Amino acid sequence: MSKDEIIKTLTALVQKQQEQIASLLIRVENLEQELALYKKRKNSGNSHIPPSVDLGKPKRNQSLRESSGKKPGGQDGHQGSTLEFLAMADQIIDHTPDYCNRCGLGLEDVLAMALERRQVIDIPMPKTLCTEHRTFAKTCSCGHTTQGKFPASLPCKVQYGAGIEAMTAYLNVRQYMPYNRIEEFYRQTAGLQISQGGIVNILKRFTKKALPVYLEIKNRVEKATCLGSDETGAKVNGKRHWFWTWQNEKLTFIAHSPSRGFKTIQEIFPQGLPNAVLVHDRWAAHFQCLAYDHQICLAHLFRDLNYIHQVHLSDWAISLKNLFKKAIRLHHSPHYDAALPSGSRTSLVQELQLLLQTALPEKDKLAITLQKKLRKINQHILCFLHHNYVPPDNNGSERAIRNVKVKQKISGGFRSIEGADGFAVLRSVIDTTIKSGQEVFYALSLIALANTE
Repeated sequence: MSKDEIIKTLTALVQKQQEQIASLLIRVENLEQELALYKKRKNSGNSHIPPSVDLGKPKRNQSLRESSGKKPGGQDGHQGSTLEFLAMADQIIDHTPDYCNRCGLGLEDVLAMALERRQVIDIPMPKTLCTEHRTFAKTCSCGHTTQGKFPASLPCKVQYGAGIEAMTAYLNVRQYMPYNRIEEFYRQTAGLQISQGGIVNILKRFTKKALPVYLEIKNRVEKATCLGSDETGAKVNGKRHWFWTWQNEKLTFIAHSPSRGFKTIQEIFPQGLPNAVLVHDRWAAHFQCLAYDHQICLAHLFRDLNYIHQVHLSDWAISLKNLFKKAIRLHHSPHYDAALPSGSRTSLVQELQLLLQTALPEKDKLAITLQKKLRKINQHILCFLHHNYVPPDNNGSERAIRNVKVKQKISGGFRSIEGADGFAVLRSVIDTTIKSGQEVFYALSLIALANTE
């Protein structure tokens, strides 16, 4: 073989090896990406998945909450509370000596001198109260007989009263107790033999009474200027259904639906929510809802950016997180007014646009995907800086909808569509009552006294 042929063969071999090396480098990079995804699995601390499906608990330092620098426990100036004496006692027991414990003489005729008081605060065992209603007839001198009538609230021969209705709703919806435990509670504390079927019927009657309050909450939600919205899945009669919420600092409205799609919003709010800035995650159905404006939840974005940084060690993710933190601090600043021009706000908006247009390394695939998504909705990322009353996150909606998951974990799901609808009605009333600063059981008692006729 000649010298030229050897050079040509070696050149071809080197070129082939270079191509193989380039191909292997790409393969190694792809495998590293896959390995990073395997090592840095998504969990509730760095993504939108719920804690219930975590394969392992996320590290404690993955929480979005940052240290305040304060010590744990009560802070300086915190006013504690202790068990106080009641002004009026229902029962008084005097402990007066009858004889001298030194010489044994009787002390019955000696005037006692008050020393000290102690109180025991307790709850008596519940006692069933049965009220019997009777009707009578009277005949007038004209010969006509007039009969007394039962109140409209007494349609049956024997029925449970408003107190039991309010207590049943309170135990089932507020305290999440399943039917069998409510049955046990009544049997062991008050001697009442209420079957689980009876409990279901009590809740149905109570839900009917609460429906006007529920519809009034819905009416106020439709007129609200700011609303958070979220949805979560739950088993209803063995099938996956959805609970939706629309809420703000004063109202909570929850609705049950078999669908997670936009048609649910159309059915509940046919005219949309034209007065409200709607705060939500990036679920497409929320963007389809007619609203004054939209604000995406920054808490969700923080979790996305945490995961991207864990996988790619992305400086872009850190920069975007820092921008969001500055925006939130500006919004919470006591001197900030969204209605006035703001150089700080303009600077943050420009910085955001720059980060959304920044070229990212090809290997940072997760960051590139998120960046493309955010470009499409960039006008909804810092919307809260233009409205003083709009929060930067949707945590309020997550708290409102979490009650459904708690109920499901304790009771295992809902047995019927009617039961799921009833829970949505009563939970809306209860949460709105809490936000108004009222006592839940007192509010339920007032509803139970309402006449359904």
